Amino acid sequence: MTAASWPALGTTAALLVSAPEALPAARREVESELADIDAACSRFRADSELTRLNAAGGRPVAVGPRLLEALAAALAVAEQTGGRVTPTVGRALRAIGYDRDFAAGLREPATMPAARVPAAAAIRVDGAAVTLAEGAELDLGATAKALAADRAAAAAHAATGAAVLVNLGGDIALAGMPPAGGWRVLIEDGGEVVALRGGGLATSSTTVRRWGGAHHIVDPATGRSCRVVWRTATVAARTCLAANAAATAAIVRGETAPAWLAARRLPSRLVHADGRVARVAGWPA
Repeated sequence: MTAASWPALGTTAALLVSAPEALPAARREVESELADIDAACSRFRADSELTRLNAAGGRPVAVGPRLLEALAAALAVAEQTGGRVTPTVGRALRAIGYDRDFAAGLREPATMPAARVPAAAAIRVDGAAVTLAEGAELDLGATAKALAADRAAAAAHAATGAAVLVNLGGDIALAGMPPAGGWRVLIEDGGEVVALRGGGLATSSTTVRRWGGAHHIVDPATGRSCRVVWRTATVAARTCLAANAAATAAIVRGETAPAWLAARRLPSRLVHADGRVARVAGWPA
């Protein structure tokens, strides 16, 4: 097993492959996928397609295939989570102070009023043209990075034939036959180690990306950082995208999260704000 890591998408990208000789080609594939998703979906790049769409003032904008794919994924997640994870939180995030890359330092959110979070119906897709209702702004942070992890792992495996693990700041995607015993992954909040054999794993957290009493997971019902019932939610699913969507929805759902995850048979580990751990749907003890 061979590994590499580097800064990407405002976090750290980590790549593990089962064959050392596969690493250079696998890394090229991962870097290409991450560059594509960043150029299409970054809220903090002045030249990204997403920035151009947010600035269009209700006019239709022609966008490329990567942003269309990311929007389709985000809209599907919004439907699957009953709107608790929605791409229309961009303006609300700006209102609470998340208006630049986290590394640049965020301002205090105290004086700005809560921003209404429009329903996903504020996004209209017509072929390659996308129109946002006036006042709607997009943020794809809850889905685009996980989608990139899935795409990158699949591309690296297809190019090399090696088993691949891609980790983008806790959003983990696998491709290919795993090593004997599975990929060993450390769950940082609590130090547990689990073995993964396929699919994806994701952790959503209210303990990172915090500033001035706010954090980056918005409750669309209030336009504010959601109330902290769970400090972290870790979910395993068939894809990293599905895992991350469920983990973020669990944070927003609060007390109802365990029953919601169990009904969907998603193995999950939830850590309460006071440190108590809830294991759901077969998450190993």
